[in-house]
Amino acid sequence: MINLLSLGVTLGVLVVGITVHEFTHCLVARMLGDRTAERMGRLTLNPLAHLDPMGTLMILISAFSGFGIGWGKPAPVSPWSLRPRGRVGMALVALGGPMSNLAVALLLALVVRFGGPVTGLAGFVVFQAVVLNVALAAFNLLPLPMLDGFHVLMGVLASIRARWAYSLGGQLARLEPHGPMILLILVMLGAVMRGGPAPLTLLIMPVFRALARLVGMVAGVGLYL
Repeated sequence: MINLLSLGVTLGVLVVGITVHEFTHCLVARMLGDRTAERMGRLTLNPLAHLDPMGTLMILISAFSGFGIGWGKPAPVSPWSLRPRGRVGMALVALGGPMSNLAVALLLALVVRFGGPVTGLAGFVVFQAVVLNVALAAFNLLPLPMLDGFHVLMGVLASIRARWAYSLGGQLARLEPHGPMILLILVMLGAVMRGGPAPLTLLIMPVFRALARLVGMVAGVGLYL
C-alpha cells in the first residue's frame, strides 16, 4: 500500500530540488553574460517555468519507486553569449545545477547539526530533502550525453590545449545527439533486469556515496545513506 504522506513529501522535495537546479543553471548563465533564460521567463523559482513533461513523469515514477530521478526543461543558453564562450562557459553553467542541489543538502545538514535533532514529520522531510538533493546531484554529474556531467567533461577537454583532448572531445560530441536514447536504454535495462542491480544504479551509487560523505564531512554530521 502506498504511503500517501511519504509520496507527497517525495514529490514535493523533487519538484523543489529540480526547480532550484534549473533556476541555478539560468542564474549562472545570466552571471556569465547570457540573458536568454531571463528573456524567456526562466530566471524564476516558480516550478511551472521549469517542469518538463517527460521529466515530470519521471518524477512521479521516482516518487512511487522511491528513487529520485527526474529533470526539468533544459535551461535555454546561448553558448557564444557566455564569458567564457563555448564549451567552457557551458561547463560552468552545467556545474551550477548539481552544485545548487549539494548546497541545499549541506544547508539542511547544517540545520540539523546546529539546530538539534529534527524528529517526526519535519525530520522525515529534512532527511528526504538531503537524500534526494544528493541523488539529483549525483545523477546529473554522470558524464552521459544530455546530463550536466557531460557538459562539464566537454568543457574540461575544451580547456586542454592538446591534440588528444581535441580528438576525444570530437568523438564524444558525436554521442551528444544520442543522449536521450542512451539514457532511455539504461533506464529500460534497469526495468527488465532481474536478480542484480540496474546499470544506472551501478553508475550513480559511487557518485552518490562520495557526495553524501562530502556533505556529511563538511557539515560535521554522519550521513548514513
